[in-house]
Amino acid sequence: MTRLLISTGEVSGDLQGSLLIQALHQEAAERGLDLEIVALGGDRMRRAGAKLLADTASLGAIGLWEAVPLIWPTLRLQHRLRQWLRLHPLDGVVLIDYMGANVNLGLRLKRDRPQVPITYYIAPQEWAFRLGDGGTTRLIGFSDRILAIFPEEARFYAEHGARVTWVGHPLLDTLGSQPGRAEARRLLGLAETVPVLLLLPASRRQELRYLLPEMAAAAAELQRRHPDLQVLVSTGLPGFEPLLEEACRSEGLRARVIPACEADALKPALCAAADLALTKSGTANLELALRGVPQVVVYRVSRVTAAVAKHLLRFNVPHISPVNLVLQERLVPELLQEDFSCDALIREAEILLDPDSEARQRLLEGYGRLRRTLGEPGVTRRAAVAILDQIPQGSPPLPVSA
Repeated sequence: MTRLLISTGEVSGDLQGSLLIQALHQEAAERGLDLEIVALGGDRMRRAGAKLLADTASLGAIGLWEAVPLIWPTLRLQHRLRQWLRLHPLDGVVLIDYMGANVNLGLRLKRDRPQVPITYYIAPQEWAFRLGDGGTTRLIGFSDRILAIFPEEARFYAEHGARVTWVGHPLLDTLGSQPGRAEARRLLGLAETVPVLLLLPASRRQELRYLLPEMAAAAAELQRRHPDLQVLVSTGLPGFEPLLEEACRSEGLRARVIPACEADALKPALCAAADLALTKSGTANLELALRGVPQVVVYRVSRVTAAVAKHLLRFNVPHISPVNLVLQERLVPELLQEDFSCDALIREAEILLDPDSEARQRLLEGYGRLRRTLGEPGVTRRAAVAILDQIPQGSPPLPVSA
């Protein structure tokens, strides 16, 4: 039996982890390898075939103040993981994003059991978000290989001495065949000729507070200006549905909230049906772009976090959306911190809702350039091959000491 530990957190990590788990099981079957995957992740990873040690899909926050409520749950989880590692051997470890927790885990594992190969897949975006004097985290020291999903990420870590393989972006493996506009709207029960607005407001609890109110208010005003506008709200995590529905009711927004349990399966249809998406910054931006949906990106953190990042950490980047970071240009509109308001969001949305606007055509043309930079499908299978190739065969693994 070959045992892998995969560690990640948040909704996006759970998604990427689930895709990787499927590919690992396929590759192991072809090699005749009896593979067990244990994981820190979420329900998507469990359904893909991992034994879940703890659910970390909801343990995600951006910012210092925002992370405070997660300190105690995270410490308890780390204690449970140390107890588990004392008793169970490992053949390999895969870390997916989730920088703080995974860097700590990687450092401890490399110290206590250096023969266990550690692969960092989807490394923190240091190539894009540099702090202070540009120092890097310590992941290069403990990672036996970094599997990069962006070309610039691969160059960055290679220049800093890491063993890097560029595999491409895993979202390429999720595209498949997308229904046409008419078929998607029929599937969703929408009129074929009216405009459709898709809202993607939150995959972290903090975003319900900092992003949702203005997004719901902007959508309601757009609906007043365009009475036939149909609005769909995609739920990021189970349990968010009542809060999304209440936000819509309070703004007088007529909207259909897609439950979290249905959102993944309906994603291709939602994108095919939508004329425009109002979305938080994150992995969803890339998926919308790859599926051809014009979008306006928003984000906001607490004033405390923003002040610390700006004045103490000297955090300063030209863009925050992954689409703009990859292209190194402001392709999709971004509204961040004090620039994010209901009125500003409405202005940007009105421009892109116009099917004949130059801004919309320019954005869609840019999506084509983005697609060409992200590699070729087969990403997760290439990652699975690289991970399993690192695992030594023929000797029994040893438990990892605490």
